[in-house]
Amino acid sequence: MNWRGCVLKSIAAGLAVGFLTGLFGVGGGFLIIPAFVLLLGLPMGSAVATSLAVIVVNSAAGFAAHLGDAHLDPAVTLAFSGTAVVGSLLAGRLAHRVPTMRLQRWFVYLIFAVAAFVLVQVAVGGPG
Repeated sequence: MNWRGCVLKSIAAGLAVGFLTGLFGVGGGFLIIPAFVLLLGLPMGSAVATSLAVIVVNSAAGFAAHLGDAHLDPAVTLAFSGTAVVGSLLAGRLAHRVPTMRLQRWFVYLIFAVAAFVLVQVAVGGPG
């Protein structure tokens, strides 16, 4: 991939994802992966790997910015993080065995499911 050819698109996409993350508190792969695949033309595997690296940097910055503002529950943090790491490792092994088009379809289904959940929450006045 020619990095210089897509630097402006990368900056624009990064700005948009950063803005939406700051505004709505969402981001991660939900926005980053489609930006990499659709706007920058990265293959799905590269988009996932690159998005994970971006998420690490973004998360570290967010953590540092909010470090003194909120109470951190160590038990919940360790339990959630530990099981999330195990889940990620297992899913990573599975992803190598699933065709890219199927992974993309599953990702779209997940996005629609999350959107439907948020829509229902807003309609019934639930959390958020």
